Amino acid sequence: MIAPNPDSGSGGFPASTRSRQAIMDRVRSQVIASEPVQPIGFDEVTTFDDPVQQFVQSLEFVGGKAHFVDQAADVGAVLQQIPVFAEATRISSLFPEGVQGNIDATLIDDPHALATLDWTIAKGEFAVAENGAIWVDGTTLPHRVMLFIAQYLALVVSRSQIVSNLHEAYERIGDPAPGLGIFVSGPSKTADIEQSLVLGAHGCRKLQVFLLP
Repeated sequence: MIAPNPDSGSGGFPASTRSRQAIMDRVRSQVIASEPVQPIGFDEVTTFDDPVQQFVQSLEFVGGKAHFVDQAADVGAVLQQIPVFAEATRISSLFPEGVQGNIDATLIDDPHALATLDWTIAKGEFAVAENGAIWVDGTTLPHRVMLFIAQYLALVVSRSQIVSNLHEAYERIGDPAPGLGIFVSGPSKTADIEQSLVLGAHGCRKLQVFLLP
């Protein structure tokens, strides 16, 4: 918020601020005619004969890793074979039937206390084959930052809950309830600096996805 300047003239605001406000008011006053949004022809969107395998390929293309497991206990067994998990000291698991963590995020009031979290293990509702994304319902998270602040992230989702494309995904979401809901595909990455791809720049260094039946 810009505080009024008593020496700036009309309204107490600098001339540059008044000019900027005048421009914004003119923009807001304009009514632009637009065509109504056409309904989606679901017979024309991309679908896959094997959405599970397409999801695996899409996830690996963006730097993630998929694991097929038959039961919840297999998730922990596979993670123990990953050195950065076996050596981790701060793990928060929202999938206790498969992985036992040592940080109970439900007992933490200040999410800043999760700044040194090594791993977050969470559940996904469904996944999207065309881009390797997993939809996570924020109501399953004690703190939404858990998806982004941990060094490594593991998501568990049923391979029977994989849709082909984002059209089907948004149709499934429908009218979302208030709060956080997010598509996660990872790891995070950027190529802003010298066109050099860097993984884990803004979030997890690696995303492991476990596909249950």
